Formats: sequence, C-alpha cells, structure tokens
Amino acid sequence: MAEALDAIDRAIIRLLRLNARRPNAEIAAQVGLSPSACHRRIKLLEDAGVVRGYTIVTGSADGDARGVDILVQVTLDRQTEDYLARFEHAVRQCPEIRECFLMTGGVDYWLRVQTDSVAAYEAIHSEILSRMPGVTRINSSIAMRDALRPTRKRRG
Repeated sequence: MAEALDAIDRAIIRLLRLNARRPNAEIAAQVGLSPSACHRRIKLLEDAGVVRGYTIVTGSADGDARGVDILVQVTLDRQTEDYLARFEHAVRQCPEIRECFLMTGGVDYWLRVQTDSVAAYEAIHSEILSRMPGVTRINSSIAMRDALRPTRKRRG
C-alpha cells in the first residue's frame, strides 16, 4: 500500500491477529464498515503484502495450544552474505523454529522456537542450534506467557 495504514486498517489487522478465522461480518461490525467494504480492505491488505498469510497453531495432547516458546538470540562468527545464507538455510530445516529475524544491533538473529517442553528445547539447543553454521553465541529466554492472548484461569 502506497499510503499509510489508517485506523480502520490497523483495527482490522489487530482483529485478524487475534483470530483470523472470525467471520468477515463480525470484523466489519467491530470496525464500523459494511461486510463488502471490510472484505475489500482485507483483500487490499493481502495484495499489498501487509497481510502475507494465515497460520494455524496446533495444540499438544494436554490441550496447551502454545507449548513452550523460547526466544533465542544468535550471534554469528561473521556477517558475510555466505554466512547469513548458510545459517538461514539451516534454520529452514528445523520446524520448531517458527520465526527468524535478521537483526541490527548486538545480535545477528532473533528466533522464536516452539517446543512441547523445556527438555525438548534443550535437545534442539545442543543438537541443532549449536551446530548450525557460523554460530558463536546463543542466548535463550523462555517465554512465561503471551501477554497479547487471554490466559486461562488457573485452578487452585
């Protein structure tokens, strides 16, 4: 989109992030548009690449749809095109790595790894991440919860 996103576009995006399967009529009502105007806006957002796709998140056997998210900072030995390409190719081979961002600043990449448990991440760390080409430093942080998603009430 050549022009900046307006408040309605931002509201549509926020609603899609929370639940991309919600009916178009519901989104339209919440942002104050007719269903056809809302559908047209969503299509424009998709065509412009603002909305690049829709993803499902599968749950584990115990009903925890999120599993364990680990945010990982990776520093490479060098930042040459070859090192970056080899690292990114290796990342694509690991399905537990859900997101990978090339960064500016003190680290080269931020990864979001999703596993069933901390023990499963330990195996990924030692058997996959630490063996990726060019990796010199890995700093991992375990996410306690996604603050943008409602939490389930704890029994207790």
